[in-house]
Amino acid sequence: MLLALIGEPLMLTRREHDSMGPVDVPADAFWGAQTQRSLANFHIGHERWPRALIRGLGIVKRSAAIVNARHGLIQQAVADAIVAAAEQVIDGSLDAHFPLVIWQTGSGTQTHMNANEVIAFIASRQLGRPVHPNDDVNRSQSSNDVMPTAMHIAAVEDVRLKLLPAVLALRNRLDGKSLEFKDVVKLGRTHGMDAVPLTVGQELSAWVSQLDHGLQAIRNALAHVQELAIGGTAVGTGLNAPLKFGDDVTWEIAGYTQIRFVPAQNRFEALASHDALVELHGALKRLAVSLLKIANDIRILASGPRGGLAELILPANEPGSSIMPGKVNPTQAEALAMVAMRVMGNDGTVALAGSQGLLQLNACKPLIIHTVCESIGLLADATASFDTQCIAGLQVNRPAIAAHLARSLMLVTALTPRIGYERAAAVAQLALAQDLTVREAALQLQVLDAATLDVLLAPERMVAPGLEP
Repeated sequence: MLLALIGEPLMLTRREHDSMGPVDVPADAFWGAQTQRSLANFHIGHERWPRALIRGLGIVKRSAAIVNARHGLIQQAVADAIVAAAEQVIDGSLDAHFPLVIWQTGSGTQTHMNANEVIAFIASRQLGRPVHPNDDVNRSQSSNDVMPTAMHIAAVEDVRLKLLPAVLALRNRLDGKSLEFKDVVKLGRTHGMDAVPLTVGQELSAWVSQLDHGLQAIRNALAHVQELAIGGTAVGTGLNAPLKFGDDVTWEIAGYTQIRFVPAQNRFEALASHDALVELHGALKRLAVSLLKIANDIRILASGPRGGLAELILPANEPGSSIMPGKVNPTQAEALAMVAMRVMGNDGTVALAGSQGLLQLNACKPLIIHTVCESIGLLADATASFDTQCIAGLQVNRPAIAAHLARSLMLVTALTPRIGYERAAAVAQLALAQDLTVREAALQLQVLDAATLDVLLAPERMVAPGLEP
């Protein structure tokens, strides 16, 4: 058939059918009637489904076809054709035939049927006879158990393959820098004000520990996400699926992905809620909080080069101003900070969407998986960029560190055990009023002799307990 709109070129179409009747579909499209109806009915935004979710659908369909054939529910030849088509969905070669936006039915049914139709189209062409998207590709399944299963596969794979390696690489890089600068004593700061000394290595070790705990929180959250809903079909009862179908498909998925996926402990919960993804995103938010703290510390410590602290020297990656020549900005820290803020905002979206599990089905699935995968991808990319483009070239400005440390009033803290809090405060107040060092003020007040002050005020003796003379 030829269709034409006024002023537009002719478009070749073919006639497809679903339970509601005939629909004209572009001749070169691999999808069918239900996908075309969604394209016509939902002109909302431009956000497409994550690649990881489409891959997850392919993995579910591949595994279900194998199990359906094993149970004698579809012919082996049909199963083989479905598996071959599903593997093209998995590897991304059919992505152009998944055109739907996430703003559609809250169950994701239309994108699920998009997968069924594309796989059926490819399988039919390979087999030389019709393969039905519902009766064959979707046998023993429902959108309500397939979509959460694909969502969990997508989230787990993205976390394991993208996020964890990126964060671990940054963690290890920071740990190396902590060791490199472990003997550089510097001025500590609390409340944005001068505090007692610590080493640069100790300061960086806090960031390393934050990332260690963030990594563990994410790993802990994955345990629930690795439970799969498949086998629950429409409401969790497993209607129209053979006994143990869900378990068998889960083991196929686990074998294919080499990830320890397990059957959901309660399939009613797995369909009606997405608490597992809410928990996972909470761990992503926790990581984002840590990354924002690290980015902000970097920005403060590298501020300058003459009007700020200038204790850290960052790589000069690009010009920082269109009007101020020679200006260099902490751009990687800024990008990481923005990503962290986005993820924190996303957490509110996931929590609200996760709360919308009305009776037997949460109908915010597209929004949840889009947001979770966006957060994972942004965190992975920004962390990797921050690692290689900023931390890898990080250096310390030893002269600036030494200058700040020498003029610190809080070195007086080391005198407190000898002269008492009030006399030590008097030393600090005099030093501030007359622009003296603590040593100069202490000598003026004659609180201790010069030799004793030299020992007590040595900053390297203040960076750990038990180092006082």
